[in-house]
Amino acid sequence: MLNITNEYVSSRSIILSMETDKRRQWNLKRVCVRLVDCRKTSEMVDSSECLLLIGRSLSSGEAEQHLDNEKQCISNAKLFKKQCRQSGEKPYHCLDCGSNFMTSKELKVHQQIHTGENPYGCDQCGKRFTQSRYLVTHQRIHTEEKPYGCDQCGKRFTQSRYLVTHQRIHTGEKPYGCDQCGKTFAWSGNLVTHQRIHTGEKPYHCLDCGRNFMTSNELKIHQRTHTGDKCYSCDQCGKRFAQSGNLVVHKRIHTGEKLYGCDQCGKRFAQSGSLVVHKRIHTGEKLYGCDQCGKRFAHSGNLVVHKRIHTGEKPYGCDQCGKRFAQSGSLVEHRRIHTGYKPYGCDQCENRFGCSGHLAKHKKIHTGEKPYHCLDCGSNFMTSNELKVHYWKHTGEKPYGCDECGKKFSRLGTLVAHKRIHTGEKPYGCDQCGKKFAWSGHLVVHKRIHTGEKPYGCDQCGKTFSVSGHLVSHKRIHTAEKT
Repeated sequence: MLNITNEYVSSRSIILSMETDKRRQWNLKRVCVRLVDCRKTSEMVDSSECLLLIGRSLSSGEAEQHLDNEKQCISNAKLFKKQCRQSGEKPYHCLDCGSNFMTSKELKVHQQIHTGENPYGCDQCGKRFTQSRYLVTHQRIHTEEKPYGCDQCGKRFTQSRYLVTHQRIHTGEKPYGCDQCGKTFAWSGNLVTHQRIHTGEKPYHCLDCGRNFMTSNELKIHQRTHTGDKCYSCDQCGKRFAQSGNLVVHKRIHTGEKLYGCDQCGKRFAQSGSLVVHKRIHTGEKLYGCDQCGKRFAHSGNLVVHKRIHTGEKPYGCDQCGKRFAQSGSLVEHRRIHTGYKPYGCDQCENRFGCSGHLAKHKKIHTGEKPYHCLDCGSNFMTSNELKVHYWKHTGEKPYGCDECGKKFSRLGTLVAHKRIHTGEKPYGCDQCGKKFAWSGHLVVHKRIHTGEKPYGCDQCGKTFSVSGHLVSHKRIHTAEKT
């Protein structure tokens, strides 16, 4: 006889007393013992009786049939689950790996890991799942159903947990803190990734090139550099992207949408990262420092480009003339010399320019604006670079030296042009006759032979010239100046 007055019935004692085979031991534990409310009965029961049917004796045949029955008794199921939650007991044991579970359903789902069973299949794509709820969630990809909506901004989600984490954007809640540096995060996954900065851990490995990455998404994106795969395409212009986020941002070019606004000056941006970087103008924050000279920058990209001054690296080369550049944007602008493409037009006159900086500088001719002021002599300049070069007249500084002949220059561009004397390089070619020149200015003057353009006019007699130097020489006729 078993006394179950003051303690839970031990499944082990019942299993041993019944002397059944392993399967029946398991069913006895599963069907009978789990549903006994041991604290509410004081009866003495025989071990051959069903503990759910106290007071009702079973014949040996009935007991055997009951023990072989795999259906769950449910009369006291809720009570038993409540007891398990309160006590923390996990009476369901996986014989394969030893894991314990609170309910038989949890155990059943877990055992599908060992069996590989995925009983729930999607009729759209065939993907299979261990639980029906995972299938329901997955099918929302096909139906585009998003039942969970944010009451702040209206954004909708396929799963409630995504809504919960999204709402932290509005509340500012960041419950996950780094124990190394104190930085906090809205999402636990971001904390895990962040902590790898401290540990240096990069668990995701590219089998093609051997590079390691901190996140699986970084690896996935990187692998597209090997495959050339660009899965996401713009339905407006057809441009393709390797990342869906890049496509979302790109589409704002077509819509003009700028979601992110600066609370200091009101300027708006299409990308959140651009807003973050912009705010450093107001705060003066410069996070990125050069380990060679100590110069600091607000943008990591500017630091990367700056370091090329020290290394001499010029990774971007022109396929027309071979000239190389430290920045990709400089190469893009340079190529327009060869193509003649001038996308930037002045709204005051008909002049057009190959780069936006030249247009901005040109517009100051119309406005007369010279915002850069020399404290030494009072001269004003249209650009900060003009002022910088001007200062060197006062200091006598010529920071750019030719490594061939030692001649020094106050302007980098002048040094670059000078070096062509030594190399014989003539990168600028006339598209009319093919004649080549070492300097772009010489090409501009030469083209006037073909066009007949003579932009320099004498204010004394009206005679015009194609070269400014010729006008200067001509004016000496009027002034009787002799050379």
